[in-house]
Parts: sequence; C-alpha cells; structure tokens
Amino acid sequence: MMPRSDWYSDTDPQALEVFLECQRRMSASEKVQAIFSLTRMVFDTAQAEMRRRHPGIDEREAFLRTAALHLDRETMMRVYGWDPESAGA
Repeated sequence: MMPRSDWYSDTDPQALEVFLECQRRMSASEKVQAIFSLTRMVFDTAQAEMRRRHPGIDEREAFLRTAALHLDRETMMRVYGWDPESAGA
C-alpha cells in the first residue's frame, strides 16, 4: 500500500493506482509532451483572465500582460520592448 499524502488525500486509492500506472507506462517523450500541454493550458487560462480583466485588448497585449505575470519588468522591457508598469499591468 502506498503512503498517503495531502496532494492526493481526496483521491480514491484505486483511482490513484490507475493514474500512477498510466504515468509509469508513459514514455519520456509522452511525459514531456504532457508537461508542455499542461503549461500551455495554464498560460491560456491566465491569458483568458487577462482578457476578462481588460476587455478590448488585442492578442499582443493579452500575451504581454500574461507574460508579465511570470517575467520581471526588466526582462519584459528587454525582450518585448514593453513596460508592464506603464501599461498598468
């Protein structure tokens, strides 16, 4: 029997075992692809929230405002030429 942990304490033990077995059977490339997919989903969700908070912004500004959640101001200005402080991000 597996030790219990808080992150899956609400999961049925049989369901958890099925999930873990699926994870074990995945190849390394499938695991990396799953991580990329989850990362994209999180970014897309954050971007949708930016659009909700700032109706009418275009695609570039939605991207920049979302990126500014994860990057510091200096990086945003150096890489994207965009200052989150002046944009009211």
